[in-house]
Amino acid sequence: MVKSGKLRAGTGSKLKRWKKGHSSDSNPQTSRFREAAKSRFFSRPTGKSDLTVDALKLHNDLQAGPLELGGRKDACMEEEPEEVFSERTSGTFLSGLSDCSNLTFRKVQRYWESNSASHKEICAVLAAVTEVIRSQGGKETETEYFAALMTTLEVVDSAESQAAVGYLLNLVMKRVPTPVLMSKFSDTTKALMDVMSKQAMFETSSALRWILSCLATLLRKQDASVWTYPSTLQAYHGLLSFTVHSKPKVRKAAQQGVCSILRGSDFLFTDNAPTHHPAAATTAKFCMKEMEQARGSKEDTTTLHVLGLLKELMGTFPLGAVKSCCETLLRVMTLSHVLVTASAMQAFHRLFSGKPNASNLSPELTAQIITALYDYLPSETDLQPLLAWLAVMEKAHVYLASLQSSLSLGHLPRLFSAAMSCLLSPHTQVVAAATNTLKTLITECVAPRMEAMGMITATASAGNPSYVCKMFRIVEEGLSYRFHASWPFVLQILGCFYRAAGKQAHPLMTKSLQSLADLRSTPHFPFSGELDLAVGGAVESMGPEVVLSAVPLNITGYEDDLEFPRSWLVPVIRDHVKNTHLGFFSSYFLPLASTLKQRAEELDQVGQKLEARVYKTLQMQIWTMLPGFCTCPVDLLASFKGIARTLGMVINERPDLRLTVCQALRTIVNKSASTEEEKVEVGRFSKNFLPILFNVYGQQPAAGEAGTYRMAVLDTIKVYLTVSDTQMICTFLQKATDRLNSTDATEFTRLSMMDLVIAMAPSVDEGTMTKTFELIKPYLEFFQTKQPGMQKKAYRVLEELCGGEREECRSFVVANLETLKVVLLETLKNASSPAKRPRLKCLIHIVKGLDEEHKDFITMLLPEVIICTKEVSVGARKNAYSLLVEMGNAFVRFCGNTKDAIEEYFVLVYAGLTSSVTMITCTVLALTRLVFEYKDAIDVTTMKELLHNVCLLLTSRTREIVKAALGFIKVLLFIMEPKTLTSHATVMMEGVGNIKDDVRRHFRTKLKNIFTKFIRKFGFELVKSMLPVEHHKVLANIRKAEARTKRKRQASEQQNDSDSEAEEPKAKSQSIEDILAETDSDMSEDEGQPRNAQKKGAQPRKARAWLKEGEEDDPLNFLDPKVSQRVLATNPAKKSAKVEHGFKVTSDGRLIIREDDEEDAKHDDEEDKKDILEEAGVKSRSQKRKFQDHNSDEDMDVQPQQKYKAGGSGIHRPIAGREDMGADYKSRKGKGDVMKKGKHDPYAYIPLKKAQLNRRKRAKLQGQFKGMVRGAQKGALSGKKMQKKKRKA
Repeated sequence: MVKSGKLRAGTGSKLKRWKKGHSSDSNPQTSRFREAAKSRFFSRPTGKSDLTVDALKLHNDLQAGPLELGGRKDACMEEEPEEVFSERTSGTFLSGLSDCSNLTFRKVQRYWESNSASHKEICAVLAAVTEVIRSQGGKETETEYFAALMTTLEVVDSAESQAAVGYLLNLVMKRVPTPVLMSKFSDTTKALMDVMSKQAMFETSSALRWILSCLATLLRKQDASVWTYPSTLQAYHGLLSFTVHSKPKVRKAAQQGVCSILRGSDFLFTDNAPTHHPAAATTAKFCMKEMEQARGSKEDTTTLHVLGLLKELMGTFPLGAVKSCCETLLRVMTLSHVLVTASAMQAFHRLFSGKPNASNLSPELTAQIITALYDYLPSETDLQPLLAWLAVMEKAHVYLASLQSSLSLGHLPRLFSAAMSCLLSPHTQVVAAATNTLKTLITECVAPRMEAMGMITATASAGNPSYVCKMFRIVEEGLSYRFHASWPFVLQILGCFYRAAGKQAHPLMTKSLQSLADLRSTPHFPFSGELDLAVGGAVESMGPEVVLSAVPLNITGYEDDLEFPRSWLVPVIRDHVKNTHLGFFSSYFLPLASTLKQRAEELDQVGQKLEARVYKTLQMQIWTMLPGFCTCPVDLLASFKGIARTLGMVINERPDLRLTVCQALRTIVNKSASTEEEKVEVGRFSKNFLPILFNVYGQQPAAGEAGTYRMAVLDTIKVYLTVSDTQMICTFLQKATDRLNSTDATEFTRLSMMDLVIAMAPSVDEGTMTKTFELIKPYLEFFQTKQPGMQKKAYRVLEELCGGEREECRSFVVANLETLKVVLLETLKNASSPAKRPRLKCLIHIVKGLDEEHKDFITMLLPEVIICTKEVSVGARKNAYSLLVEMGNAFVRFCGNTKDAIEEYFVLVYAGLTSSVTMITCTVLALTRLVFEYKDAIDVTTMKELLHNVCLLLTSRTREIVKAALGFIKVLLFIMEPKTLTSHATVMMEGVGNIKDDVRRHFRTKLKNIFTKFIRKFGFELVKSMLPVEHHKVLANIRKAEARTKRKRQASEQQNDSDSEAEEPKAKSQSIEDILAETDSDMSEDEGQPRNAQKKGAQPRKARAWLKEGEEDDPLNFLDPKVSQRVLATNPAKKSAKVEHGFKVTSDGRLIIREDDEEDAKHDDEEDKKDILEEAGVKSRSQKRKFQDHNSDEDMDVQPQQKYKAGGSGIHRPIAGREDMGADYKSRKGKGDVMKKGKHDPYAYIPLKKAQLNRRKRAKLQGQFKGMVRGAQKGALSGKKMQKKKRKA
């Protein structure tokens, strides 16, 4: 026998070997089914047989192949008339399934071709029932199906048929009207209970699960009064008994049914609904009884099943039942069975997470559960149980706080103590979980109650304040050296506590702030970042005044330690100060900054430059705190007037502080002045601030001085104008215009004044706007002013006047519309290129408000707008495209019918195709944008005509025209539906194929991109048949590239799949099911089988527990009340294997994940879409991208990207310059070498190379070696001399 191939490893033991001499037998031994069939063939059945003519017909139809639904007239449509039907086409045995009109069974119809025997049985039953209903004249309602299926359920005997009927009943009963189920309750219940009792004896459970689901639906629809009958409770108990069934599918169906009854019965959602279901207490008794009976058994599977049910239902039980269930749970947790304890924790977690009513779970009972759970505190080394315990306690305290805050606060100190001890755990997950638990408790349990407590002192001894003191002292103890490994987490908790309680409890926290300051001053303190965030939290809540009283800056300006050990507080206050007293900055920091500045000047005069610079830098840092103090200050009305004069002087006299002060002023106006009183108070000083800001902005910077502050000053002026008086602004505007028209004004002054006019123009009254418009008219003429900058700013003034949101701006446009039209048309030819952007923006604002009588004005503007699509300025091009769309919207407004309006608009645009080359190019660009915008409103005929004209332009010899036309086709390929695009494919292919050779070579990259899109939409063969021969080589290249990309993508996907299968990391989640996933084996479908497929002979894996032995000085005492902590769910001797995930890790545990090529396809699609939007003018093309596109399309000598890398010998040798030996040791500042950490000392090492063995190069190498030694000796000698000089000095 020839071996055809190598078998997979491990299959040899499973093969059956043929006996010697029997290798040619077709089926030597495995023929038991054949023998059984023979024996039955020659014997007659003794009892009543289920084989009938109908059943045989059904069997033959099922085995014939795919089920035929409806007629098959299409196969013989030409041969036979439509009226003639064969017996097969007039109706099959499943005709009732194919044309069943009830949507309830669409799930069955969707999978009618399934090969499953059970599903075929379902299809057959549904078809038969549908035919019965139709034969009796029914309308196929849910009620009729319910009645027919119930009748069928009582008749059928086989398990398969009962399963099919039960499945259909389960579907239809959910949609049967409630009154029908209520009236037929007793009969339906009796029938379902009979079937359920029969099915319980069989091994198969396919029918039982659906019958249980039907019974649950029936009970859920009943009224509350029905639950007083014993028969109802009997049926419910029958359902309840299956919740601990050994088969997982039956158990799951029963548990889901019980949950739906207790949680979702209809009467629970009425107006006078009871607080809990009448059967809730019975269910609780059943659960407790089952757990008590199963207590102490070997596997505790029944207990686990009941715990899984309790996890869903405990929140629905009455108070007494909840208390009894909790006591039972606590008792079963004493068994030290790992899975039972984990499931009980899940039940408690779900109970508290559901936040039931106080009638179900009272505050007192919650407090008792919390106290009892401390007896089950796991060991600090037991990872998963400890995480679960922390999660349960967190939810319990949060729930208790929502019911009774005082009781919750009383229990929090003990949990704080337990959680802080968890910070000593060797597991980082436990430390992180304990930290998050404490932060959550502080945020949700402590913070909301702080305001009601008032001020808390350190000597509080009773009530809620005493509890807060205890909690903070427990957290403060974390600063001791015992917790030094967890200091980053302790600092997080402290920062959270400061933010939550610092406002009321700051007397209690001053000592901890001093401890933090001492730690911060420790040399090489590793957690300075976390400490700064914690102190920042104190600054946010307490305010800088309280923090500085506890931790002074110790900076006076005289006799200071120049190291300034507390200077780290300045940036911390700067980054976190807000909602504080602005007056404190005026009273404390302003005098300090003035003293430091004065001290710096004194030291500078004495010649101590370094010390002077230190003081100057320090006072600059103090000024940077001002914007934070100006963020929502609590005393703005009282304190702003005290600091306003100082701020004005600083703006005028201190150029180095202008940016900071301007930022502070903008912050006050934008964020702090929220009420009308505050706006009036801040605006009262506009008469002081605005002239100063105007003067600063109007001063020309000195030679060599950067004028970066001018934009900040201008922004501050614009912001401050929003709270200033209108008449005052009009006065300032008049002064600015007078200075603008002054004869002795320089060009810089006129430009500065024009900027101020732009800022003030939209904030004045209508009369002043008209005067301003008359003032700027002369500047709109470029040839008259000979100043393109002034013309641009004049258009900016007009833009602000036309686009303002105030009512005065709208009135100005309406009143001066005719004048504006005349001026804008007259200045059309004289507009310079820099002025195009604001001019077009101004036209956009005007066109938005035009009506039909101004259509001629839009028509006259159209050529200018089209030409502007080729402007150099990106902003001008963007505004031109926007204006084209606004003109189209205006035509739609005028006409009413979108299609007619767009057609009329396109006719006007078409005129540009008959003009010059530049105009043709711009017109095609404009049409591209308009087609992209109005693709749904363009008629088919219009689109066909437009495409034909654009394709004619592809034959041009002008590259600009062809480039625009290719962009149009590219956009068309993106926006058109495939069906519509098919009708235009021939025209586009002919147009692309007729491009001249030199133009084709120039735009080969664009053409390749377009061909790729064509191939993706229409296929390779069709595109190849439509294009000339000279393009076939490019098409073949595209097909190869596409295939290569596809192969790479598939390979990367397979690699990712294999990696995920090999590793399968666990996703981080907050649910307790995920926390306990390692110890919970009850989540599998069948407890009899292991979770993963195992060999048949293998034993199922049991839950294991480990006993932690005592240390040398701590022997194990079984009478110790904390002995339960010695029972561990994880092996204490086993070290957790470190998972190699292939990523680098930072010092704080975060992964460093580099960008990979996984999303190449998505990236390509995004790039494609971006390219299309740029072609259509929707997005502006960036300069970098434009440069790349320019290179790829217009450079005739462009080189393909080389992927070859040199390496080897001969012609493959690398020709790039070799790296100089020892170059990384060279000093950047001076001569000689420097020592590098982690590397060898920088001595002249001689590299060992094969080439040094060459005899011909021996003399050369000897000379190099002698020179190297000579250089080393020379360097050593010079170093020796330098050392002597230093000693003498």
